[in-house]
Amino acid sequence: MRSDGRTPDQLRPVIIETTPIQYPEGSALIRLGQTWVLCAASIQESVPDWRAGSGKGWLTAEYALLPRSTRTRVSRDHRKGGRAQEIRRLIGRSLRRAVDLSLLGERSLIIDCDVLQADGGTRTAAINGGYVAAALAIQHLIQAGTVPPETLKPPIAAISVGLIEGVPLLDLNYAEDSTAQVDLNVVMDAEGRFIEVQGTAEGDPIPRSALNALLDLAVPGIETMVRKQKEALA
Repeated sequence: MRSDGRTPDQLRPVIIETTPIQYPEGSALIRLGQTWVLCAASIQESVPDWRAGSGKGWLTAEYALLPRSTRTRVSRDHRKGGRAQEIRRLIGRSLRRAVDLSLLGERSLIIDCDVLQADGGTRTAAINGGYVAAALAIQHLIQAGTVPPETLKPPIAAISVGLIEGVPLLDLNYAEDSTAQVDLNVVMDAEGRFIEVQGTAEGDPIPRSALNALLDLAVPGIETMVRKQKEALA
């Protein structure tokens, strides 16, 4: 039994609220336990210069921790740091797999992910909430007849897994993440195919069998998250 009472293969409670703010074309607030992330999707009728003339769209993401989203205040300038840049690129790479950019036209979809409260798993929560926000924005275009329904692909979801004292755990909170021997962030599509796996052995190297066990644990967690996304969008 873990510190918060969960079993090793149990997700934290997941709540996805759609349209918590009214101005973006799509928005979602995802609560994954005590990690809360606000995701807003904006449609821009242009693409980066290097994409202009291609007839294709683009999707990019931003990520930031609000100053008191953590136990100690985070400077607003942190978004310029390497960690924030790495996370926003992960979110962007992941969510680009959920949109057919060739059907989007020369438009940009910008996903802003702001962490309201952080207790581990902020990047995976941002991907999960970001998909819902992106889907709502694209549905806005579909309903207007601007893009075909096929522009939106099936859900993309992410979850963290880790190894603590030799035990594989699903969906690490901050206390678990900070003491894990190994932690992975796993991104998959609704068909069970891997999009990205980020991971590090914090101490000793681990055997292949342990890595396989972590990936096997991630799969049902992703399936549950995809179901939550679909329920929110329904």
